[in-house]
Amino acid sequence: MPDPLGDFAYTWPFYLSGLLGYLLGSIPFGLVLTRLAGYGDIRKIGSGNIGATNVLRTGNKVLAAATVLLDGGKGALAAYLGFRFGPDMAVIAGTAAVVGHLFPIWLRFRGGKGVATTLGVFLGLNPAVGALACAAWLAAFALTRISSLGSIVSLAVLPVLAYFVADRQTTEVAGLLAVLLIARHHANIRRLLRGEEPHIGRS
Repeated sequence: MPDPLGDFAYTWPFYLSGLLGYLLGSIPFGLVLTRLAGYGDIRKIGSGNIGATNVLRTGNKVLAAATVLLDGGKGALAAYLGFRFGPDMAVIAGTAAVVGHLFPIWLRFRGGKGVATTLGVFLGLNPAVGALACAAWLAAFALTRISSLGSIVSLAVLPVLAYFVADRQTTEVAGLLAVLLIARHHANIRRLLRGEEPHIGRS
């Protein structure tokens, strides 16, 4: 990874990849899709989040699935495009895409929680790590029917998986993003501890 304070003639491609990754990640697909489908502003529904779990509260499962795929896809695409210029570029672009989802410039820096985008990034950076983290999400959700718990579990195991499967740089990024995104689930964690977190698909 280059020194960010180094010679601009050398570092500008890294800044550019970060900017492009950020702009790609900041596309609020949940908000765009719900508006196009006639549901209005998703930020005024349920939890106010722009992610797939809140989109599901519209009752439209197809729209929620599309949100997951597009949010994950933008992370994977950022990492893939970065890889065309080297692994460092992939890490920068992928990380920036997650930051863009969390703090999108179009929504006054109030974005989603970034789980789907992060999993997409790791599917692009290291498909084995990304796939295993997705499997952890699915397993936790299948057992509990609690989306946030699936997210927290997948984030918690992400750096562990990266440690055993990927390189040091990928592991460090996994750890950083896991801490950041789990912290953004603080309200969910409090509800989980109180037994008040809603289940999906249960009456």
